[in-house]
Amino acid sequence: MSLADAQTIDVHAHAVLEATMGAAGEHGPELGYEAQPRFRVGGYELHGVRYRGSPFMDVDLRLAAMDRAGIDFQVLSPNPLTYFHFIEPAAARDFCRVHNDALAAQVAPHAARLAACAAVPMQDIGFAIEETTRAVRELGMVGPYIGSDFGRPLDDPALDAFYETLVALDVPLFIHPAPAGIDGPPGDPNLKRFDLDIIIGFCAQETIAVCTLIYGGVLERHPKLDIAVSHGGGATGYLFGRMASAARKRPWASASLREDGAFEALLHRLWFDIHVHSAESVELLRRRVNPDRLLFGTNFAGWDQQPGDVRAEARPYADNARRLLRASLS
Repeated sequence: MSLADAQTIDVHAHAVLEATMGAAGEHGPELGYEAQPRFRVGGYELHGVRYRGSPFMDVDLRLAAMDRAGIDFQVLSPNPLTYFHFIEPAAARDFCRVHNDALAAQVAPHAARLAACAAVPMQDIGFAIEETTRAVRELGMVGPYIGSDFGRPLDDPALDAFYETLVALDVPLFIHPAPAGIDGPPGDPNLKRFDLDIIIGFCAQETIAVCTLIYGGVLERHPKLDIAVSHGGGATGYLFGRMASAARKRPWASASLREDGAFEALLHRLWFDIHVHSAESVELLRRRVNPDRLLFGTNFAGWDQQPGDVRAEARPYADNARRLLRASLS
């Protein structure tokens, strides 16, 4: 088995790595156990999630769980709690190097089943370019995996050199949010209860990412750039009409964006995973975006991974994933 002939490909699966504990200095990360498991990142603590002795950290447990779920191939990515996009640039660079070396070493013996995305220090674009290039060329990683918020908008011209690097390397960019306030500015206090930072906050960040990439001209400036946004792009499917109308009518819209069908054509350039929790949501997304750029994802071993065998749901998206990951079609 390999990526080239896998029938089920999961592109949404985070990893936690023992080698990274303490790699960001005082920011951690740190695993502990008192009355229950504890994971610390800076001043943020996550309680009750078991990382050690789980598929998040044990590759043998991961492969066994993949077999039970019917997943042939999986792309591993950084834990969103440890993007470290707001800490000192040098500390973030050091962490990302340790992370990527460890994750590449973990997947290398299992290349028929696993691939890996790179963590990159987005607070310093030069460092981000350097680490992305190293991760792809030296470690064989499939592309960078970044948060949706790192102190500058996704259409900031300073990012153009980063996007140009991805095109030159011929790799996609994966975007996935993180809870606000872990190592950066505090988020909306209304989102700090009931896990609303994950339930609603993630959705808002992803929708903002989609709008910024289109309205801000990123896709027009970089016509060969491939970007995949997690969780169906947040509320993109539901807000499609409002987003398209704004592109045609609001005063900030560029002349090219105002043209009939321009917003829709740019939206069809983006890739989205379908980890959206309901068949109705997937169907709405399919009607609004490019169905040939939809990807299967599980948030594997996470709180919201759907139980059971996924083969029937995942198979239709395998060739899409191969195209994004630059693999030969079966």
